[in-house]
Amino acid sequence: MRIAVVGTSGSGKTTLARALAAQLALPYVELDAVNWQAGWRDLSRNDPDEFVRRVTLAVAADAWVVDGNYGLVRDFVWRRATHLVWLDYERRIVMYRVIRRTLVRAALRTEMWAGNRERWRHMLRPSHPIRWAWSTWRRRRREYEERIGRGDYAHLVVLRLRRPRDARKLLRQRRQTSGAQNLSALTGLREPKVLVERVAVQKITGCPATRIGSRSSKLV
Repeated sequence: MRIAVVGTSGSGKTTLARALAAQLALPYVELDAVNWQAGWRDLSRNDPDEFVRRVTLAVAADAWVVDGNYGLVRDFVWRRATHLVWLDYERRIVMYRVIRRTLVRAALRTEMWAGNRERWRHMLRPSHPIRWAWSTWRRRRREYEERIGRGDYAHLVVLRLRRPRDARKLLRQRRQTSGAQNLSALTGLREPKVLVERVAVQKITGCPATRIGSRSSKLV
């Protein structure tokens, strides 16, 4: 089982991915940890070939949970994945989360990747997660909807989580199932009033994925 967890910056990808990896006893790969070097050196920009090499090695394994949105390796990661968990929360939820996270990290001087720490002045940068989450939210949703519908990813089992409680439900149901290599179903979880893009017709603990063009029901 190879699970890719995606979503806008600040949506909670890392928290969910770590929890899934622990519950499923799978190796965890955080793409931010691969990318960010000491002094906030961005490997994907400064040495993209090395970034791709490291990610390629990481996802060559038979099983893993990966979180991250890097366009440079997105297609490769998605093609290798068996499951895609998409945290598709409303913009107001994402912004609340990313602002709160930034303030806590800056106030506590939390050590992050390669010894880097969040600083107040970083919030002025266009690439800061707060500004990035706001400016990319709509585009990322549109891009993901389009990509999921492509034939390249027809093999993926897609879980599109629309609310934070959906992620909590996924983890709770996962704890209630037996077998390390079994991703729990979201029993009763459906996307309200939307068409679900193409996903693999595969059961996830009794919950079949929905074919493209089929209309899903509301949360029950």
